[in-house]
Amino acid sequence: MNINSARIKKIGLITTSTFVISNMIGTGVFTTLGFQYKDISNAIVILTLWIVGGVLALCGALVYSELGAAMPRSGGEYHYLSKIYHPWVGFLSGWVSITVGFAAPVALACMALGEYTHGVFSFLNPKYIAVIVLIFITIIHTYDVKFGGDFQKIFTSFNLLLIVTFVICGFFITPAFQNFSVHIHSFSLQDFFKPEIAVALIFVSYAYSGWNASAYIASEIDKPQRTIPRSLFLSTLLVTALYFLLNLVFIIPAPRSELILDANIKNPGLISAFHIFGQTGGSIMGMLISILLISTISSFVFVGPRVSQVMGEDIKLLRFISFKSKNHGTPVYAILLQSAISVLLILTSSFNTVLTSTGFVLFFFTFLAVLGVFVHRVRFKDAERPYKTLGYPVVPIIYIIAVIWILYFTFINNPKYSILGIIAVLSGSIIYFLNLWLEKKSLKIR
Repeated sequence: MNINSARIKKIGLITTSTFVISNMIGTGVFTTLGFQYKDISNAIVILTLWIVGGVLALCGALVYSELGAAMPRSGGEYHYLSKIYHPWVGFLSGWVSITVGFAAPVALACMALGEYTHGVFSFLNPKYIAVIVLIFITIIHTYDVKFGGDFQKIFTSFNLLLIVTFVICGFFITPAFQNFSVHIHSFSLQDFFKPEIAVALIFVSYAYSGWNASAYIASEIDKPQRTIPRSLFLSTLLVTALYFLLNLVFIIPAPRSELILDANIKNPGLISAFHIFGQTGGSIMGMLISILLISTISSFVFVGPRVSQVMGEDIKLLRFISFKSKNHGTPVYAILLQSAISVLLILTSSFNTVLTSTGFVLFFFTFLAVLGVFVHRVRFKDAERPYKTLGYPVVPIIYIIAVIWILYFTFINNPKYSILGIIAVLSGSIIYFLNLWLEKKSLKIR
């Protein structure tokens, strides 16, 4: 082992879990309630959907635990789908990760941070705030893996403390609760079979996206066969409980009419904070929520480039993004590329457009990965499996059916953005086949 590689320390269960938690907690839970509440008036239905979303995320996490333990290399779906199906399928998944898969969630989290800050300090431009914060976090993660990991642990701890405090205050110091009996009397199981439910579940599932985060950084993890399953399972359970309580605290202090106003629809946390703490206290809490989103941005900036870097190692045309700092182990060019795309999305796209167009293709590739657990067991019968999916085959089947339902209604309700997402995926084929041609050409020259 050389001196430089000895300096690069692997991350353990706690740090890995902080990345998973921070990938989930952030933009989705603090921005999507208004979109759901606008189409679904019953709060009990919405709260139930957050539990359903947690169950689905847990099903996905259990399957990814098996895949990650059996194939412990960074890259997530890019690595899994390349091995299970074909390198072309894996490349398309990785291409999505490079172009929008992580850059878009980073942009969304930065936009949300900007909106919350703007809600407190109206004279500040939300887009400029978003870009400045992203540049700051990018510098941190290009510096050093360990430093970035420590930064993540500190901000994730702050996140959890803030959310628990917010929930406790919501239950115990809110001056007046909304009348919940209206929702109890109007509740019906038939509500769950309406098209609006599928659309709402898309928002909920987006909020849970990130449950597979440790699968993307397997090469950075100490003892990945043990650490990946534990980090995914424990983190998803914790976040599910927090999401349910947090949405309940959003709903009980604030009238629905305020939460679904166009001006407020993306910042339910701020609206609820005003009702819980008053104008001054609400403004302080709004700023704390915006600081909380720093952890989410940081996690995506750390995790996403690991996919790009692995692709750069495998794909000749993308070799430049495989560069890692010799002293600190950071994929510098991959981080800079992802952040540049995020800045472009922040400055040119709306929140809803970015969310809808990327959500469709991201769900599709997680669907392929979960389906892949069946294929992998058939194709690689003798492969070592340090962890096997709990509840197999029921657990992956539940996830597969749910995602098919979500994909169908996403396409029906937003065909334009879904088609844009599909075009973005297929555009990667140009790079893939061009790379194959160049590799064959170089072999002939030799």
